[in-house]
Amino acid sequence: MGILLKPIDIVDDISQEDFREKYLKPCKPVVIKNMARKWPAYQKWTMEYMKEVVGDVEVPLYDSSKADPAAPINTPTTKMPFSEYVDLIQREPTDLRIFFFDPIKFAPKLLDDYIPPKNLMGGFLDKYPSMFFGGKGSVTFLHYDIDMPHIFHTHFNGRKHVLLFEYKWKTRLYKLPYATYALEDYDIANPDFEKFPALDGIEGIECYLEHGDTLFMPTGWWHWMKYLDGSFSISLRAWDKSWAVKAHSLWNLAVQRNFDNFMKARYKKRYMDWKEKKAVEKANIALKKGLPK
Repeated sequence: MGILLKPIDIVDDISQEDFREKYLKPCKPVVIKNMARKWPAYQKWTMEYMKEVVGDVEVPLYDSSKADPAAPINTPTTKMPFSEYVDLIQREPTDLRIFFFDPIKFAPKLLDDYIPPKNLMGGFLDKYPSMFFGGKGSVTFLHYDIDMPHIFHTHFNGRKHVLLFEYKWKTRLYKLPYATYALEDYDIANPDFEKFPALDGIEGIECYLEHGDTLFMPTGWWHWMKYLDGSFSISLRAWDKSWAVKAHSLWNLAVQRNFDNFMKARYKKRYMDWKEKKAVEKANIALKKGLPK
């Protein structure tokens, strides 16, 4: 059977009414082709322009290696001046990524180059939206965002492959306890179903982003991303109106993350081994029960 992937809905433009009824309320992803074409960034945001305005700020870099069980989540692998990193991803493939970097703090003029889609919804969170850079072949591990926002993710200067899974599939995706990411021992794009049978039959959505495409990812959706070219994206995040979602976000940030970091620091590999064992046990139970239904 394998993983059952459907192509994502793609629209050129969309009205507020259609967006809310077809995608926001039912929490369904969509790619909007023309939204960023109205931004100055669509023409201006080349690699050379980003180097020019951001400069040699030292940035944290992440690779595709399995997380250190003793380290807090999002601990960088290394650091490098931003301009050198941009040269690197233009020159050759690399699995090094910039993750949750806010270059607009260092280059406020970038604030003038994009337009939050307030015509579609409200609740936008960030004064300085996060940007993500990756070399050709680099991969963002399967996860959902800890603060549970809706995300408008716009890509620039290349292509990106994205797999999306609804929150209800979390157990079958081998979600680790007290975490917002999955077991890192399988490749969701090419899984071994004998070793990870709970993945067989799960349903997801697949899309490919090109320069200027905007992906709307609703709250709680799991996502895996692979850079097909050295390129970058900006994520504009917005609150969901639901107080239940806001409470889930607060729990993740204030309780779950601190507890997880404490246990990692205290028990290291022993704790991580327990988490991985529980993820497998719960996935196998969900598979036997035919969950989610």
